[in-house]
Amino acid sequence: MRQLGGTELKRLHRSWRRKDSFRLSLLLEDVQSPFNVGSIMRTAAALSVSELYVVGRTAEPSSPKVQKTALGTGRYLSWSTHEDVTTAVQTARADGYLVVGLELADEAEPLAALDLRRDVCVVLGNEDRGLSATCLSLCDAVGYVPQTGRVGSLNVAAAAAVACYEVRRQAWADAGAPGSGDAEQA
Repeated sequence: MRQLGGTELKRLHRSWRRKDSFRLSLLLEDVQSPFNVGSIMRTAAALSVSELYVVGRTAEPSSPKVQKTALGTGRYLSWSTHEDVTTAVQTARADGYLVVGLELADEAEPLAALDLRRDVCVVLGNEDRGLSATCLSLCDAVGYVPQTGRVGSLNVAAAAAVACYEVRRQAWADAGAPGSGDAEQA
């Protein structure tokens, strides 16, 4: 076994990108740390997120600290800024997305149990407080990431990565995953 080279990586990623049948977006409500926003942006670019909806006190995606963490991936993303979460959720819905909050809430379901095989906007909240009550009430569904360790929650950027992957995983499962030979044939 060996690591893939540049051209082989491009072919491998292209074979997975062809399996993307649904759009994915993220709504960030008051995610204040520029390092978290930058990390989320890097994950978003890696998993073909179509749009970032930036709300409230979320660190500005174009700020130097965010860009340093994002490592230049901001150029692959588009984002819009919204004064309040109601407007942002309405915009995401008008853009055709199912709005799915990611929160440890009493009526939330495990993320893997939700049917995410459609255009989805995953909503992520503040590092300490999570999603606001207003935001939770506006979501079409609320999911959480089951955890089996002694820590009760994930960093918001880590949670974003898990959620984005789960949305893509469900779509890829329906489409049939490319085999290891696809990277060489593409």
